[in-house]
Amino acid sequence: MKQRALFLDRDGVVNVDSGYTHRQDQFEFIPGIFELVTEAMRREYKTFIVTNQAGIGRGYYTEEDFWTLMNWVTQKFAEAGGPIERVYFCPHHPEHGDGKYRQECACRKPAPGMLLQAARDYEIDFGESVFLGDKKTDMDAGRAAGVATLLYMGDESNYQPAIKVASPLDAIAYLRLPGR
Repeated sequence: MKQRALFLDRDGVVNVDSGYTHRQDQFEFIPGIFELVTEAMRREYKTFIVTNQAGIGRGYYTEEDFWTLMNWVTQKFAEAGGPIERVYFCPHHPEHGDGKYRQECACRKPAPGMLLQAARDYEIDFGESVFLGDKKTDMDAGRAAGVATLLYMGDESNYQPAIKVASPLDAIAYLRLPGR
C-alpha cells in the first residue's frame, strides 16, 4: 500500500534560516513544527526532511557535521512525539561546489530527485502528499514530483500553485482536510 508523506524543507521551515546552519547552537526550531509533525503522524503521514545543503559542497562544513546535527534534530522530533522518517539532502552546487560537490545533479531542488528517491524507498503516493517549503525551488521540486498539496511559507505572496501559510501551525489545517 502506498504511503502519504509530509515533505519538509529544513532551513526556513524546520528551523530559522540563519545561513549555512550546521551546529546545534545555530539551530532554532520554528514554532509549531513539532505540532505539525505530530499531527502528520496521527494522520498516518510519514514525514521527511528534504534539504539542499550547499554549505557542504562549498566546504563550510562536512557531511559528518551535517549528520551530527540532523541526528540531534531527529531525536528532538522523536522526543516530541512526531518522528522524522528520513532525511534526504543534496550537498551539490552547480557553480560553487568544491571537488566532487561541484556538479549538476538530479537531487538539488528545484529538481525532484530527493522526493523521487523517497517515493522509491517508501512507496509514496504523491497524490496524497503535502510539501511545506519556503522557497520557489521547494515548490518547483514538489510540483515536478507531482505532490498534490504545496504549502508555501515564503515571502513571495502569490507563488502558484502553492497555498500560502504563515507557519507550520497553519499547515496543520491542510492535513485535516476531508479525505486526508
